[in-house]
Amino acid sequence: MKKVFSLICVLAVCATALAQGQPKGNEKKTDGNDWRERVRAAQVAFLTNELDLTEAEAQSFWPVYNDVQKQRRQAFEAQQKAFMALQKGIDGNDVNKLLQEYVAASKKLNAIEEGAADRYKKVLPVQKVAKLLLAEEKFRHQQIGRLGQGGMPFGPQGGPQGNPPYPGTYPGQNRGGNAPAQKQDSSI
Repeated sequence: MKKVFSLICVLAVCATALAQGQPKGNEKKTDGNDWRERVRAAQVAFLTNELDLTEAEAQSFWPVYNDVQKQRRQAFEAQQKAFMALQKGIDGNDVNKLLQEYVAASKKLNAIEEGAADRYKKVLPVQKVAKLLLAEEKFRHQQIGRLGQGGMPFGPQGGPQGNPPYPGTYPGQNRGGNAPAQKQDSSI
């Protein structure tokens, strides 16, 4: 029953995302958000699978999750805007004001991140909140791995571009010390 409900949730989110992105009449969609919608749909499907939510949990979780994501996105955009203004005005007279605006925007983003787990714990058991945080990171790593393999997460070929192992190891690459330590020969 859980699997059926999860599948229905994923299909509903995908259908909503696709319906919102459909051009009307002879219009062509040119806003560049198509890939974002596909990544978002993939993320929802991934999280739904990883969290194994009950019907009641899903009904209370997704509105909270979507609100947190919206707040994150808005705070991140404000932080980036403040950063760009600081970058442009670094040699100007109002650099102190620009610096304060950037720091304030960064603090707001951090406050949203810090409060997210508490909001999730109001609608999910703490174990599933922990699974959510791990699953978000796992999904992010998969997307970065796909980009690193020469394609966008959903590139021109129309599908995922590979699936790097998780956690930690990337074949042929040493990413942040993930490579196994090599023994040194003490006889030399």
